[in-house]
Amino acid sequence: MIKRFHVLYVGQIDLDNIGLQGTPANERRYSNDRFAEVFWTARRMARVMDETGYHALWTAEHHFQHEGYECLPNLIQLGLWLATQTEKLKFGCGFNVLPMWHPLRLAEDYAMADIVTGGRVIMGVGRGYHTREVETFGGPLIDADKNREVFEEGIQLMLKAFNEESFSFHGKHFTCPPEVDYRGYKMKEITLVPRPIHRPVPIYMPIASGKTIDLMAKYDLKGMVVLNGEKILDDVVRAYHQACARYGHAKQLGQDMVWGAGLYLAKDQEEAIRKVEPAHDERYKWFAPFGFVRYADEHGRTWGTPGAPARTPSLRDGVQQKAWFCGSPQQVIDGIKSIEAKYPGMEDFMVHWAEGLSPAEFEEQLRWFARDVMPAFTG
Repeated sequence: MIKRFHVLYVGQIDLDNIGLQGTPANERRYSNDRFAEVFWTARRMARVMDETGYHALWTAEHHFQHEGYECLPNLIQLGLWLATQTEKLKFGCGFNVLPMWHPLRLAEDYAMADIVTGGRVIMGVGRGYHTREVETFGGPLIDADKNREVFEEGIQLMLKAFNEESFSFHGKHFTCPPEVDYRGYKMKEITLVPRPIHRPVPIYMPIASGKTIDLMAKYDLKGMVVLNGEKILDDVVRAYHQACARYGHAKQLGQDMVWGAGLYLAKDQEEAIRKVEPAHDERYKWFAPFGFVRYADEHGRTWGTPGAPARTPSLRDGVQQKAWFCGSPQQVIDGIKSIEAKYPGMEDFMVHWAEGLSPAEFEEQLRWFARDVMPAFTG
């Protein structure tokens, strides 16, 4: 049963000339002042969410995006600041791109945020998907096997740092500590100072593939699935549930997963589709080339695989796939409940902010959703 409501803001500026016939994504370029607006936008939405009863605002770590789509470079730093601007809202890292970090620096930053915010920052990690940023920071991405190796070692090292008072680690890519002389003795172990006070640390990951799911279950990480079609979502939820059971983590179907969808409220579905369609199309104009179309055809094949569609999706595709809910509050409630009913352990729903929607319009949607949709789940 859904109990908590989240929002995903990937860090876009207020984009102009949106939609399929608007400015081509690769031609977007903005001033530094425009990039800086994302911090004030995040604060504005955080305050609205805090006031209206949402659980967490999730943001995305990215770099060098002169196109204006994902302009937040440090999620822990952002969450720490936003916690000073709000009372109860939590701030999720969706996600810290671990191959661009030294795992112990990330662990230290998180520990500090955990302590000073009283546990209001949520740890999340991902492997990355932009070659421009990951490779620039010296992390592997083109070499997928190395990326996976570095990522898994990073997880192992972070968990040691969080959970063990002193530790050592000897992997293929990380050795901590190096055996150096220090104040008259040879270093054998090291301690994270400080460690988080809210332990064990819940760590979230995006679910993308079978190998990802197995790794998550192995280390008992929590999952996030956003804008997946109904069939792909079901495959992912069941695969995660089965993988967790294999590693001895007994969970209800849907437990420890945040499920997210796009949505737009209006008097009816047609009006909602008409109003949000340009913003939807702007999102996929940027993201579809990265492979982010998680829909299935009538045979259950993921779009982009042999024989399945490979085109940029329309909003009507998304509505048909139940990745987007458009219409009156009751229509949106019914759509969310149709998914919720399948998964007894699912407690978290996320609203995705369509990248072309203005902050003013999205604020209106957030307030409307909180007033007329959330009570159907929370009472």
